[in-house]
Amino acid sequence: MYNLKCDVAVIGAGPAGLAAAAAAKKEGAKSVLIIERDESIGGILQQCIHPGFGLTYFKEELTGPEYAGRFAKEAMELGVEFLMNSMVLEVNEKSGCVLCTSREHGITTVQAGSIVLAMGCRERTRAMIQIPGSRPAGIYTAGTAQRLINRQNEMVGRKIVILGSGDIGMIMARRMTLEGAEVLAVIELMDYLAGLTRNKVQCLDDFGIPLYLSHTITKIEGYQRVEGIYYAAVGEDKKPIPETEKYIACDTLLLSVGLIPENELTRTAGIQINPVTNGPEVNQYMQTSAERVFACGNVVHVNDLADNVSEESIRAGQYAARYVQGRLPKEEKKIRCETGENVRYICPQSLSASGENEKVSLYFRVREPEFGVKIVAHSGAKLLASKKRQRVNPGEMEHLELNLSEIENDTVKISIVREAG
Repeated sequence: MYNLKCDVAVIGAGPAGLAAAAAAKKEGAKSVLIIERDESIGGILQQCIHPGFGLTYFKEELTGPEYAGRFAKEAMELGVEFLMNSMVLEVNEKSGCVLCTSREHGITTVQAGSIVLAMGCRERTRAMIQIPGSRPAGIYTAGTAQRLINRQNEMVGRKIVILGSGDIGMIMARRMTLEGAEVLAVIELMDYLAGLTRNKVQCLDDFGIPLYLSHTITKIEGYQRVEGIYYAAVGEDKKPIPETEKYIACDTLLLSVGLIPENELTRTAGIQINPVTNGPEVNQYMQTSAERVFACGNVVHVNDLADNVSEESIRAGQYAARYVQGRLPKEEKKIRCETGENVRYICPQSLSASGENEKVSLYFRVREPEFGVKIVAHSGAKLLASKKRQRVNPGEMEHLELNLSEIENDTVKISIVREAG
C-alpha cells in the first residue's frame, strides 16, 4: 500500500480544485496535494473551448482551457503536488484519511489535516427524465457531445434537436452550427430560460435557432439511429397537451436537462447534504458538517459562472489551510440562512459567528423570473441589506453582502420583493 501525508488534500483538479489548492498554499499550508482521476488537469474546462470565461475574475475574456491554465500554472509554481490517474474510493472525515486507487501505485492512502471536496458535477441523462420511445444511437448529453467534438474531433450528427436550454446545450447549439450541422430546435420544458441570457443571445438568436419554451419531447423515433422526435406544448402542470404535438425529423438528440453535484463520496462520509442543491451544506468558510472537510464549486451547488466557482474555491482553500494551522475562528453562534419569497436556495446555508466584524456574501437562485424587484435580507425585523434588480432569473446567480456583526438573532432570510408601481 502506498501512503502519503499532506496538510491539505484536494479532491479534483478542475477549476475549483486548482483555485482551492493554490489558495491553501498562499495561506501557509506546507504541503497541498490534489488527487485527480483523469490523466490531465483542468477538469471540464479542457473541453470548453468557447470564450466567455474570466470576465469578472480576470477582467478579460478567456476560453475554458486558458482560464483553467492560469490556475494550473499558479498551483504548480506554488509547489502544489498532484496524484493523477487516481480514483478516490472513500473519505474518512474523522481521521482525515482519503483512500484511493491508482494505476501506478495501486491502493493509496492520503493522510490529510484537512480535505477539500472539489469533484464538480455531472449531467442528468435520458434515464433520469424518462423520455418515451425507442433506444437508438444518436442520443447524447450535451457535455458528452462537447467532449467528442472539441477533444476527440468526432462529429456526433448533422440534424440536431436539443432538449433543455441549459448553458451547455445553448453553447453546443452554436458549436454544432459552426461545424456545419443544422440545429432545428431547442426545446425547454419551463416557460423561462434555464441558462444565461447572454448565451441565448450569442448562441441561439445570433444563429437563428428557434427556442420553444413550455414544450417537451413526447417520443423518440428510430431503430438503429434517431430518425426524429415528437414534441408538444405543456400546460401549467408540465404535462404535454396532445393536440399540440408536432414532429421534427433529425438524426441526433442532445440533452441539456440539468447538472447534479458529484456527491457519492460526500454521502458515504456522512456529511450533511442539502435537499435542494444536492450538495453538502456549508458555512461561509465553505466548511461542511464534518469540521475538517471543506467543499467548493459545483460539488456544493451548480454555479452559472466559473468566476464564481473560483471565488468560493479560494475561500475553501484559505480556510482549509487555517483549520490545519488552528487559526479557524471559533464558532460562538450558528446562524441559519432561510429562503424567503421566490428564493430557491442560499449558499452558504449557515453562518458561523465568532464575534469578529466579518463581511459575508450569500449566493442564491430565484424560483421563477420576475421584473422590477428588490432583493432584501432580514434578521428578524431588522433590514440587513437590499438592492434593486431590473430582472431576476433562475438561470443566473444572485448575491448579497452582509455584515455578520449586524445579525441580531439566529436566522437570516433573503426574499424577493416586487417594487410598487
